[in-house]
Amino acid sequence: MAQSAKVKAPDFNVEKAAVRPFGMRDKLGYLFGDFGNDFFFILVASFLMVYYTDVYGLNPAFVGTLFLVARLWDAVADVSWGRFIDTRKAGKNGKFRPWIFRMSFPLVITGVLMFVHIPGMSTGFYEAYAFVTYILWGTLYSTVNIPYGSMASVITGDPVERTSLSSWRTLGGNLAGLIINVVGPMILFVNNKADANHFLLGAIIFGVLAIACYMACYKMSVERITITDSKKEKVNLGQTLKGLAKNKPLLWILIASLAFMVTFMLIGAVNVYLFKDYFGNAKALSMVGLIQSVAVFVGMPLVKPLVAKFGKKEVAAAGLLLAAVVYGVLYLLPNLNANQFIGILAIAMFGYGLFNLVVWAFVTDVIDYHEYLTGLREDGTVYSIYSFARKVGQAIAGGVGGFAIASVGYNATLKAQTQETLNGIHTLATLVPAVTLLVIFLILVFLYPLNKKKTQQLAIDLAEKRKAS
Repeated sequence: MAQSAKVKAPDFNVEKAAVRPFGMRDKLGYLFGDFGNDFFFILVASFLMVYYTDVYGLNPAFVGTLFLVARLWDAVADVSWGRFIDTRKAGKNGKFRPWIFRMSFPLVITGVLMFVHIPGMSTGFYEAYAFVTYILWGTLYSTVNIPYGSMASVITGDPVERTSLSSWRTLGGNLAGLIINVVGPMILFVNNKADANHFLLGAIIFGVLAIACYMACYKMSVERITITDSKKEKVNLGQTLKGLAKNKPLLWILIASLAFMVTFMLIGAVNVYLFKDYFGNAKALSMVGLIQSVAVFVGMPLVKPLVAKFGKKEVAAAGLLLAAVVYGVLYLLPNLNANQFIGILAIAMFGYGLFNLVVWAFVTDVIDYHEYLTGLREDGTVYSIYSFARKVGQAIAGGVGGFAIASVGYNATLKAQTQETLNGIHTLATLVPAVTLLVIFLILVFLYPLNKKKTQQLAIDLAEKRKAS
């Protein structure tokens, strides 16, 4: 890295308690964190829209508006909670882990309440109930997810092991996805239709599993790196924002992640309608979930050697390009049956799965780069800014998803959708992902600056800077 940074770092003391070395227990513990997160996150991302439209009878455009408002609010909650976490001192159990323990219970309870259906109520009641419970769930999700994501940078300081943590985190999310997307449709749908009682049953089952995973994360993870400022000065928000604005790796990974979340969430929302209506086979969603998880299982053992040889940026970009090409091919083949579609789709899942397996390691790199530029170690704040971008992506995807489904003429009261509507759903599920994934590929290749060589140099320069201070 350039040696011309003029900001003098405060006096940091990096304390490493006498704890066991970083190892498999930490990887499994970190896996369980996203395992717990994604039991409800994937349930909501994949099935909440169809629950609202087909069980509550809400207009898709209203649902899109709700998702947009809620995710924008969540983005604000993320940053606020990240700043709050950074003002807390580390206790005997660390700085981040205790919040996972404290907030996971109210989070899961609120998640279950989202899927409660009281028969015979007015549309206005269902709209209000959906609005309140969904926004409350999203707010509580921030109180668990921000500490969990921030924790990676203090579990280990080694760049390669951080990539490993990112991979295990992604594996945890995909295990939850495997259960929800494979078992979920079997529980949630009855005779190809969303069933209120079955949705509530599914929410309770997944909620219990989520709590068990959160507790495993809390018990098995260790925060090894504690950084204290001997000057005991409070960091000014303006100083932090000035440093963030100079952090080009952060800015570009924010944009790339926002675009990816829009794509990923849109795929999840539209796929329900694609298989339920276009292919007439909602149960096929189980196979999609299975193949998506298998793609990650195949990619996981490849990621660490590939990253070691080529770098995070390079591996992620190659995966995105592969996925973009495959979605483009699917758009050009509208007459495939469900099984043929899924078979080709598996290649795209493998491609963007590589991006997902390393994306969280990008975040730890930009946290380090922020410290290198400013001398400020603000894990919670930087991670919350990244989470902010992902929430904005979710907001856009939720809003666009609802409006897009409405715009192609989807009508939940019809026994069968018109051919024009079905063609529109197919376009949303194929052409849109092809274009957006290609754009993200171009951002990583030409604009994100931390390639393999620069990331390795950053770790060296930051270590020297800490010793010097």
